[in-house]
Amino acid sequence: MTRPAADTAPADPIQAPGTDEALWREWAGWEELAEADLPWRGRVVVVAAHPDDEVLGFGGTMAVLAERGVDLTIVSITDGEGSHPGSRVVTPAGLARLRADELRSALGELGVDPGRLVRLHVPDTSVARHEERVAAALTPLLQGAELVVAPWTHDVHGDHEAAGRAAERAARSAGLPCRLYPVWMWHWATPGDPRVPWGTARRVPLPPHVLARKRAAVDQFVSQIRPLGPGPREAAVLPPEELAHHLRTTEVLFQ
Repeated sequence: MTRPAADTAPADPIQAPGTDEALWREWAGWEELAEADLPWRGRVVVVAAHPDDEVLGFGGTMAVLAERGVDLTIVSITDGEGSHPGSRVVTPAGLARLRADELRSALGELGVDPGRLVRLHVPDTSVARHEERVAAALTPLLQGAELVVAPWTHDVHGDHEAAGRAAERAARSAGLPCRLYPVWMWHWATPGDPRVPWGTARRVPLPPHVLARKRAAVDQFVSQIRPLGPGPREAAVLPPEELAHHLRTTEVLFQ
């Protein structure tokens, strides 16, 4: 996950104070969501705009699929090198290497083969400008797959939305279903929010042992969940109140 720069988008809802996770956990609407229908065999392609998006939004489901024996291909569109613009501790190139290593470790915690990671090296924060290139790169990766999963196209984050659109385009070309996972939505939306298409939402319950694996995977993203050093430029992108949205017993997919 890369948070949009506050100085370029001061009114961005991602920069505004978020919804308390306690409100989400108390929401009665969870029981109204139908359970997602997930493959029991074959291959699923999981697309992410940045290394960690797929684990935050879909990591528990990836662990469930891996336990079933489903083959998972993970596609990182960017290297996440823009998560700390202006950092005096690490360069963008250093961040790219660090975040790739973190993702490989996280995948291992989920039971997913890190060797199935594909990196497209699109510049961070610029996915929309490379959307056609991303769709073209995804198309051959979808051959023989059962399902494509990508960030939600209304997540109010430019990279996430462009990643989702590119995945949908490639999925249509391949004749495959595409499911979308939210990431920042839990921050800016509220329970029952009319901006969210709850009618198309499907839930994935995470058993305790799967949630434990997801927690262990999220802990691998040290560059994002802990400060790189002193000062605001080195602050954690994912403080505890943000991580709480992604460590509950349910994940959600839109279809």
